[in-house]
Amino acid sequence: MIVSVRGTVVSAATAAVVGFGALLAPTAFAAPVAVPVAGSPVVTGWAPAGRAAVHPGVVTETPGGGTCTANFVFTDGDRVLLGQAAHCGGTGGDTETNGCDSDTVPVGTAVTIHGSDGRDRTATLAYSSWAAMHADGETDPATCAYNDFALVEIAPADSADVNPSMPFFGGPTGLHRGGLSGGSPVLTYGNSTLRLGVDARRPKAGTTAGPVGGGFAQEVYTVTPGIPGDSGSGYLTGKGEAFGLLSTLNLAPLPVSNGVTDLAHALRYAADHGFADLELEPGTEPFTPNPAALLPSGLPRL
Repeated sequence: MIVSVRGTVVSAATAAVVGFGALLAPTAFAAPVAVPVAGSPVVTGWAPAGRAAVHPGVVTETPGGGTCTANFVFTDGDRVLLGQAAHCGGTGGDTETNGCDSDTVPVGTAVTIHGSDGRDRTATLAYSSWAAMHADGETDPATCAYNDFALVEIAPADSADVNPSMPFFGGPTGLHRGGLSGGSPVLTYGNSTLRLGVDARRPKAGTTAGPVGGGFAQEVYTVTPGIPGDSGSGYLTGKGEAFGLLSTLNLAPLPVSNGVTDLAHALRYAADHGFADLELEPGTEPFTPNPAALLPSGLPRL
């Protein structure tokens, strides 16, 4: 099957979901208007969610790779980091999705964060699973194919502008461990510049089709699939737990599904490569699977 991705004609079963360039800066997000799930955390110490310029869902841009959507906020001691897909720094073609043999920018590369206040911030690629696998000479097929996670370190001067809440849905309520069975509900937020800043196009709900790669990834169907520029965007379970990040757009064997790297697997690999104290930061906004502001706009209830 022939598909045009990032302006390049490709003929392969899987294509990396990388962006076309920063056309628009994303607008600020609002807290969801709905009854929160009991037990959702309310954490202090971050910028207020409604005014934070750096948060899950902002657009990142890596030289040689393209524009992507950030997934979650992490800390490692006093370092504040933003998650993205490792292939966002890939310098090869769109069909080069095997992290063990695909070219990538090195750790230390400057990454631009397009803040939701319209101001760009310069951050640094602090970790890339692809670079780590190159250095290790990794050969495990599942790890090579599905370990697609990177960390962008936010400059200390910009850390006061950060909030870890997922737009629209709130949360995450924590890290999901143990994988997901087929049919499990999922929620995600993609911020491709192709959505032209339209809020209603960003959040999506769907279900998993089941694990692949020994649980290192999931095949996921959403109301509309992740598109170029959504790469790296975070996925929540129906309970608001962070479980994955968008890696690929699959054309076969499950047409127009997305490959989602399992976050718990990716974090274990990062822990073995210099980030043993890495922590996922929970959102300050209560999680809701059914934001009232988005219904009945086509987002199915969970």
